[in-house]
Amino acid sequence: MSEYDYRPERKRNRSHPVLTAALAGTLGLGGGFAGGYLANRTFASPSSVIYTSTETGTSPQTTAGSAATGMTVSDVAAKASPSVVEIITEVTQESYGFWGGTYTAQAAGSGVILSADGYIITNNHVVENANDIQVTTYDGKTYKAVLIGTDAKADIAVIKVEADSLIPAVIGDSSKVQAGDTAIVIGNPLGTLGGSVTSGIISSANRQVTIERESMNLIQTDAAINNGNSGGGLFDGNGCLIGIVNAKDSGTTSSGAIIEGLGFAIPVNYAMDVAQQLIDYGKVVNRPTIGVYLSQIYQSQGNYKAGLYITEVIEGSGAEEAGLHAYDRIVKADGIEISDYTDLSGIMLGKNLGDTIELVIDREGQEMTFIVTLNGTAE
Repeated sequence: MSEYDYRPERKRNRSHPVLTAALAGTLGLGGGFAGGYLANRTFASPSSVIYTSTETGTSPQTTAGSAATGMTVSDVAAKASPSVVEIITEVTQESYGFWGGTYTAQAAGSGVILSADGYIITNNHVVENANDIQVTTYDGKTYKAVLIGTDAKADIAVIKVEADSLIPAVIGDSSKVQAGDTAIVIGNPLGTLGGSVTSGIISSANRQVTIERESMNLIQTDAAINNGNSGGGLFDGNGCLIGIVNAKDSGTTSSGAIIEGLGFAIPVNYAMDVAQQLIDYGKVVNRPTIGVYLSQIYQSQGNYKAGLYITEVIEGSGAEEAGLHAYDRIVKADGIEISDYTDLSGIMLGKNLGDTIELVIDREGQEMTFIVTLNGTAE
């Protein structure tokens, strides 16, 4: 783990009557005071990276797939900009303090058009818990959007507007991206600057980072990314979509080193696979899962040591078949010590449907070993 130590901007917790600080590990895992009011607009902030590890995976197998064909940045912008949209959402939030109540806040982000009839891909955190979603296209038209499906683990969502002549992005091949390739980001920074274009290079084609304790393999770029760019497009030198922007680093590290030019995007091959499943099924159906919900205890409490605990075993899952129980503490996975959810998430990142995972469990002070077959996402 490097010195990067940033706090995630959103949390997803699952409560449990005994185990506190519960994290819902799907690894298999208006109205208000005085009638309500509209708060100032906020931004769908790109998620902060908790830590960045070394390169993972193999190098791209081709050296020609993402090379530019003589297009300038302005050529790419002209080709790709009509496929990028501005997204404004309204979210009801609770107000704490003397008066309490709820209020309605606006947030802004970006999205990329997938089809002429109105399917749009964006980040889950752009539209999460939205009561209303408005989309403005490159030509200034505004549409009301409906949520088709969302997946928090991949940070991908699909929304749809009623239209018949939108300009979809040309989808590239993120497996062919290489460090040093041209990188162009188009989005809606600050929620008011729709269609903004920034350019740079691909800094890493396959960087494993951890965001909100979820390990992800992302494309790293030095093209400027700001609040409101979330869900927008990362394009190559041919104007083809190669990633969906979702994270950035800025500020300083714990040692005081200044961070500049660290932006990240979800590779389009993965993003499109998730998006297609959301369109077809409303959820991701092919993700390998253990079949448990997990809870993190950070300090020992009574008979419970600090560590990662199973809070619920999903019926029909590989975990149930293997014999895992609620209150089991995960000690090791595939021989690697597990201290928190991030450790397990990193191991699961390389798993496929039908693979197995070896879990060493502490059950009431006794260590036991289980082999769990990873099934698809369970309800």
